[in-house]
Amino acid sequence: MKIPYYPGCTLHERALDFDVSARECAKAVGVELEELPIWTCCGAVFPLVSDSVMEILAPVRNLSYAAREGDKVVTLCSFCYHVLKRANKVVRDDPEKMEKANLFLRADTDAREEIESYTKEDYEGQVDVLHYLEMLRDVVGYDEVKKKLRRTLDGLRVAPYYGCMLLRPKKEMEFDDPEQPSIFEEFLETLGCDVVDFAMKTECCGGFQIVADEDLAVQCSRNVVGSALKNDAEIIVTTCPLCRYNLDKKQHEMEKSVRGFKKIPVVYFTQLLGIALGIGGEHIDFSDNYVDPRPVLAEKSLL
Repeated sequence: MKIPYYPGCTLHERALDFDVSARECAKAVGVELEELPIWTCCGAVFPLVSDSVMEILAPVRNLSYAAREGDKVVTLCSFCYHVLKRANKVVRDDPEKMEKANLFLRADTDAREEIESYTKEDYEGQVDVLHYLEMLRDVVGYDEVKKKLRRTLDGLRVAPYYGCMLLRPKKEMEFDDPEQPSIFEEFLETLGCDVVDFAMKTECCGGFQIVADEDLAVQCSRNVVGSALKNDAEIIVTTCPLCRYNLDKKQHEMEKSVRGFKKIPVVYFTQLLGIALGIGGEHIDFSDNYVDPRPVLAEKSLL
């Protein structure tokens, strides 16, 4: 089964460990993620200005590229998913904005000839935007994933961190219940993990505040990490490169401000999936982690 795939800028450059593990896991469960032949940055942040079309052109352009490849597109990054999903809803719900967006895209004289021909058809919201977790649950099926496992992650206490981009706003994202989500928990249960419920699993890690106000971002991330530790988690899993950065890399700052701070590994959910599927170590890379998860995994005989 082939499904169009939008990696986004971060996975293409800084979060290769996320991208590589996801592609290999997809193959193992019978899915070939076909990267879009042409794609650009999605814009990273969905615009708050509602009376302008210009700000949604980047995601709509990518959706138009995806429409040439199939009726759905899969992405991994929480920010990419958030922006593409909300821009898609704008196009579907507002015929006037859809028409204006297509006029702008057709008038894009800076585009190369092959891109102009590639996007000659108007985009009218015909693509469904899927997060990788939705692909596993709704396209492959968690039961089918379970059949492919080479080992289960029994005894590993894992805290699923959603963050804020996957779930909100509820009516636009339609991903899961923003207060009591379950898709991540069901995924981890499929792998055999002991799922740790913790109060901060849907709270913000500080996001891009790490650029403008590092102290604030570290405080937000410390709250998340502390909540997971308080509930005896051994590993935190996330779907977002920025969340992984804030929660993992900034633990050295947390150590400075909290006496007796205990570090905890933060990994991508595809890395745990890869271990359960028996994917080779060359595709499951933890070298970029500040807190190395390998000692915990080795203790559980998972490496």
